[in-house]
Amino acid sequence: MSGEPGHPRVGTKDFLSVLDVSGTELAALLDLAARLKRERALGAAAPTAAALAGKHVALIFEKPSLRTRATFEIAVRELGAHALHVPPSSIDGEREPLEDIARNLERWVHGVVVRTFAQAKAAAIGAAASRLHVINALTDEEHPCQALADFLTLREQWGSWQGHTLAYVGDGNNVAISLAHAAAMLGVSFRIASPAGYELPPAAVAAARAVATGGATLTLVRDPREGVQGADAIYTDVWTSMGQEAEADERKRLFAPYQVNAALMAAAAPGARFLHCLPAHRGEEVTADVFESSASVVFDQAENRLHTQKALLLMLLG
Repeated sequence: MSGEPGHPRVGTKDFLSVLDVSGTELAALLDLAARLKRERALGAAAPTAAALAGKHVALIFEKPSLRTRATFEIAVRELGAHALHVPPSSIDGEREPLEDIARNLERWVHGVVVRTFAQAKAAAIGAAASRLHVINALTDEEHPCQALADFLTLREQWGSWQGHTLAYVGDGNNVAISLAHAAAMLGVSFRIASPAGYELPPAAVAAARAVATGGATLTLVRDPREGVQGADAIYTDVWTSMGQEAEADERKRLFAPYQVNAALMAAAAPGARFLHCLPAHRGEEVTADVFESSASVVFDQAENRLHTQKALLLMLLG
């Protein structure tokens, strides 16, 4: 990590995974995000309002998006750069090879934010263009930008990370993988309760344990009550992600015991917070009373997408 005081940089060209940065860089990014959040009220007078002036960032979204797309576009503009919306059909591989597309883009823009299906597609764009900074805005395998917002939110609630436990209930999906990585790097113990066949992938477990600091542990369990026992926060996600619609009925049956409801929240530590990456399906993975309760910080998470993504853009492109 290098750069001007108060404006750190990261040692990676691309941000495809939480694991692309070091624990020190991750903490610095979240510190910067907290600062940017405070300074946003200054508007055009904010110290970073023109930090990326003259730069261009392409946004390519093959999957639907509200929070990611809106917050990245606002982030780009609030840093003085310009956002370019590239049609998702441009990277479908039909008209020209992905590598050629990447080498075209790097002649025009400084960064590209990609929301796509396979992690390999985002990685291929980054590998083909030596000057182009690529950000993973969600793939089937990982959702690192969501984890950034989540851990800024948790620090706002807890005051610090180390010594706390985050419980995740449900599918060991892309969100869970990025949470496991970030938790380990920041010293947060992570427990995940999933039905058989839907656990966190072994590679993700091994990677998280390899970067764990501060005594952080990663525990996989079947029983959701065991998973949340004494936890400082409970996190869940939809049972059926984009592209899994054909499995919806089977997933509802398997995940029904994993619903986050008042009884499950009561098994967590007093004052435990509820998190969800959204969109949420009330009455499925979470009950309406929990979602709307004072324990819920879901809209803090959504807001913090903006601030953490501004920090990420600054540290990659600044």
